[in-house]
This record gives sequence, C-alpha cells and structure tokens, in this order.
Amino acid sequence: MMWLWPRGVPLRLRVFFRGAFLLLALATLGLALSMLREEKQLSYRSYGQVFAKNVDEIAARLQHPTGQLALLNPDAGGGATTPLRPLVLPFAGIDFDDRAKAQQAVEMAGCLVAYPGAAELCVSVGNSPAAGGFLYAVGSFVSGPLIEHVAGDLDLGAAHRLGVEVSLRGRSYRWLAPLEVARHPKQVAVHGRLTGFEQDDDGRLARRPNKEFRGWLWQDVRCLDAAAAASAAEPCPRRSFYSVRLPVDVFREDLYQNPRVVWPPRDLAAVRVRVTVLGPGDAGVLFDSNAAGATPPFALADLRSELLVGERLTIRRLNGDGARQVITLANDGEGGGAPPPFLDRLIRRLPVDGGDRPLETARRIATPLGDYELRLTADLAGVDRAIGTVAGRLYWFVAAMLAAILLTWLAIEARIIRRITLLTTRAAAVRKSVRGAEGLIEHDLGSLRGRDELGLLAGVLTDLLQRVNEDVKREQIRADQEKDLWQAVGHEIMSPLQSLLALHARPEDLSRRYIERMQQAVRVLYGHASPSEAILSATLEVRTLDVEAFLAHVARNAADAGIEGVEYTGEGTPLIVKADEHSLEDVVTHVLANAARYRRPGSAIRIRLGQADTAAEVRIRNDGPPIDDRLIGRIFEYGVTGSAEGGTSGSRGQGLFVAKTYMAKMGGTIEARNVDGGVEFILKLVVA
Repeated sequence: MMWLWPRGVPLRLRVFFRGAFLLLALATLGLALSMLREEKQLSYRSYGQVFAKNVDEIAARLQHPTGQLALLNPDAGGGATTPLRPLVLPFAGIDFDDRAKAQQAVEMAGCLVAYPGAAELCVSVGNSPAAGGFLYAVGSFVSGPLIEHVAGDLDLGAAHRLGVEVSLRGRSYRWLAPLEVARHPKQVAVHGRLTGFEQDDDGRLARRPNKEFRGWLWQDVRCLDAAAAASAAEPCPRRSFYSVRLPVDVFREDLYQNPRVVWPPRDLAAVRVRVTVLGPGDAGVLFDSNAAGATPPFALADLRSELLVGERLTIRRLNGDGARQVITLANDGEGGGAPPPFLDRLIRRLPVDGGDRPLETARRIATPLGDYELRLTADLAGVDRAIGTVAGRLYWFVAAMLAAILLTWLAIEARIIRRITLLTTRAAAVRKSVRGAEGLIEHDLGSLRGRDELGLLAGVLTDLLQRVNEDVKREQIRADQEKDLWQAVGHEIMSPLQSLLALHARPEDLSRRYIERMQQAVRVLYGHASPSEAILSATLEVRTLDVEAFLAHVARNAADAGIEGVEYTGEGTPLIVKADEHSLEDVVTHVLANAARYRRPGSAIRIRLGQADTAAEVRIRNDGPPIDDRLIGRIFEYGVTGSAEGGTSGSRGQGLFVAKTYMAKMGGTIEARNVDGGVEFILKLVVA
C-alpha cells in the first residue's frame, strides 16, 4: 500500500494528480452521457416530426378516392387476388357509356387489378342502391385489329367477344358478348357495342340478347409498338378499353322486394367474377381475369409498410350507436440489434423534453358510407432501441478512454510519483539548511549521485547549489561596495548643494528649482545599494498642480537644460492634477531628453496638453526613427534603452525607468507609440 499512498509525497501533489485523473474520468463519463442525452433528444424530436408527417400522409391518402376504396373494402387485401371479387366504389355508380368518364372513375378510385401483358380490370359496385343491382366490369387489354360480329350471323366465334361469369349464393350467371361495331364515315378508331347473350350450364346461348346487359368497347388508333407501326406487313398492337354493366338478378330482387335494403350486400366478398376476352377462330383467349401474376389494388393492409417501428394504426367505423373496429396494423420490428441491458436502462432513464408524453393522434375520414376514425399511436421504446445502436459504439470508445486513463495513472504512480517521493524528502532537508540571513545553502546532495535519472538530477543539483552559494557571496560583496559608494557620493554632493541653495535663497530664482531637484535626486539614491532599488523605494509628495502652467514653464526653460526646439500647445486654461512637481519635472525632462536624442536634426519636439474623461493627457512627440517592435514593450525597464544603444552614448537606460516609476507613484501612466514619421509618448495624470 506504500506505492498507493506514499508518505513522502505532499498531500497537495497527491490530491492534484489523483484528482486530475478522477476529474478526467468523470469528464469522459459526463461527455458520454451528454452525447447520449443529446442524441436521445434529437431522436425524439426527429421522430415526433416524422410521426406527425406520417399521420398527415396516411390521412391524406385515405381521403383520396383510392384510400376511400380501401376503407369501403377493408377485407380486399386479405386473400388471393383471383378470382376477382367486386369492390365497393366511393362513387354512386359508373357512367359506363362514356369511355372518358368510366376510365377516369376506375383510375381515380384505384380499383384496377394489373395483369401481365399490360391488361387491367376493375370489377365493382356503386355505393348507392339507387343505381340498381348491377356489377361493373371496366378494363383494358392489348390485341391486334378487332373483328366485329355481323348482325344476323349465328356463329359468334368469328368475332372478338367478351365472356363474363358471376357466381354468388350458389348460383352462376354467364354472358357471352360479341363485338358489334358501329361505323361512321369519319370514324377511324374502332368503337363498338358488346351485346350480351346469356349462357346456360351447357354453354347454349339465348336466342335474344339480354337488354340489361350493356357494354362498350373502344380501340385506340395509336400503336403500342413503334417498330410494328412503321412496318405495314405486321399487325399493329393497340390497346382496347371496355366498360360493361352486368345485371345480377339476386341483387335486384333484394333491392325491389326488401323494404329495408342493405347496400352494399353483406355477402359481397363471397361473389366471384371471371372475365375473359376471346379472339376470333383459333386465336384463343386473349385475356383471363383468373390468370396468375395479378397485382391487387391498394388495400388497408398495405399501410403497414408506411408505419415506423413501434407505431400502431387503428381504423374504426363510426356509427350512430358507437364504433366498430375495421383493422389494426402495427410495425413491431426491432429496428436494429438490442443494446446491452444496462445501456437500455440507462437510455430509458435519461431525461429529455417531452419524453414522458406518449405520441398519439387521431383523424376523421368522411366517406359516402359513413365516417371513419384513424388513430395512430407510437411506442418510443423503438426509438430507444435505435439509440442503443449509437450507444453501443460509444460504449467501447468510453471504455477505451477510461482504460487509457487508468493505465496512464498507474504508469505515473509507478514511474514518477515514487521518484518524486525521494526527491521531495531530500528537498525538504535542503530547505532546512538554508540560512535566511545570508541566503547560503549548506547541504551536500552528492550522496545521491548515480547513473539513473535521480542520480543525474542529484549531481546537477549539487553543482547548482555550489554555484548559487558562490553567486550569493559575490552579490553580497558587490551590494556592500555599491552602498558604501553611494553613501560617500551622497555625502560629498549634499554639502555643495546646500551651499548653492543658500546663495539662491529667493523663491523666484530659477536656479533654486534645479538645486532642489538635485537634492531630491541625491536623497532618493542616498543609502541604497543600487539606483533601481532607490528609485523604486522613493516616496513622493503628491499635491495639486496646474499642469498647464507647469508644462509652459518646462517648455520655456528646456533650452537651459540643453534641449532645444521644444514647442508647447495647450488649451490656455488651468488644469489641476495630482502630482509631485519635482518628480513630474524629472519625468518630462527624461522624456524630452530621450526625444532629443532620437529626433531628426533640426526638428522640433511638440508637447500637447488635453483632457480625456477624468485624466489629463500630455503628448510629447518627436520626428525620427520608430522604436523597434521588439523593444517598444520593454523600453521602460531599467537598462533596456542603454543596452539597445550599445553603451555608445553614455546612457544607462535609467531615464524612462524613472519616468514610469514616478508616474505610477503619482497614480498616472506612461506609454510610447510609433506614429507616422516619429514617436509619441503619452502621459496620463489624475485630474484633481
């Protein structure tokens, strides 16, 4: 347990390292949970939008005649497509005498059953008993030129004919309807009537056609095959469209004899219809509605493919005394592999906006035979399972991150912390040997020398401590010598200055001002080890000062200080600031001297005074070379400008250091900027 909780390692270091790794692990887990929650929120929101759109699409589809056909025939898609069973149309009946209207009705209702060979057929009844007990057979087929039946010819096999068989309630009705063309002088397309003759069980035809059997056949002029149309040797295949009304005596008897008629008939689904198209002679059967490969029309069961995972669709028919369920469809697919149990529970517990509200909506669909209620519900568990797929990929990534964090922590504990323990123990011993007064270190780490990392570090520390001791001793000697030197210089200068001050005792004497500045400078430096320490420890007497008059006075007397060409521009009104007069004059003089040293020969140094908010701004500008960008941020440090000049001008880089220090002690600031054609110093003083 020593490596797990070493005694030599400081508590803060242990808390830092182990807390950092703990926070990193918690941050990884928090990031994973945040991503899961965000993914769940986005999935729920996206699913809600798709759910609402899906409801609208299903409702719109059921509002269409195609959907109403499916509502009126809920059992249409439950069994085999052939033999055909009549469908209840969303219309009262079909205008079978008009091709355009009949074709538009069956196409809009979507009741056509598609067959191989581009044939179609719709067998239906109207939704209103007022149209009579008729069945409608409307369809099309492809054939060559049609051969019509000549009136009076007893042989019907020489012409194209339509055969219809209807079976219901143990009875069968058969008709054979040959084509009789009604030609007109200007008519190009074939347009003929289908005359229906009843057939008995032995196939014998009635002598006279059935007047209630009404049918028409139209053949297009256009060829379906472009190659056949270009060749005159081959017959051109064309599409033929027929529309037939079939009289069913059983339905008509119910309508006329039963006062409480029920329409459509309850046993309509038990009716079977077969339609065949026979060619002339040996042409055989051109179309048979019982042929294999028929594609049924749209039914309610087809809505299952439009449901999302977890959705359930319930359709009920609304009556005056309640509702009757028509069909229930559900999509119970898994929507992907199930996540691990703990991930599934975690995903379910993640809070999201709207996650506790079930998705359910209802729509009302109106049809000619009554209203229907469409209700769609959704189970969000399917969405959670879909999120589990993303969570499964994220799970391995998070596990790898946590394993990497754990291995990194163990490596640091074994390879770094244990060695830091030894180094900390010896460092504590070194700290105890330091003499606070002298700053010397008397401790030998040579015993820790070796070839490993710790031994190399111990050797380097031993040599470093030796050099530190030598440097400390040399610095102490130098400081003592400089202090003695400044004390001697200050003592020798103060006496002559005191005598000069007695000779210039009058306050209006200009020389007295400079003698007092020299005394202040000597007092600042007197008794300190170095000029920088003296300047930093100087105490200023901050008072109120009219900076307008002060700057005008400094500009007038700048020539006496050896600085020619100083021009002052002020506002002409007094501006009172907080400053030490002698120290502020030192600041301005140092800046002017620096400007004079770098200005273009013969150019002027311009001083301008202004006020910005609660500060007075003194701008001193000279024309000359700009300050190097590498030094502009360091020119106010001690010795920087002197070292930059290489020591050729005798400057030690002390003036700008004094200017910044004194400005700070007076509560102001100073900065330098490169401007077009020169340099500008900006001094800001607090307005009293």
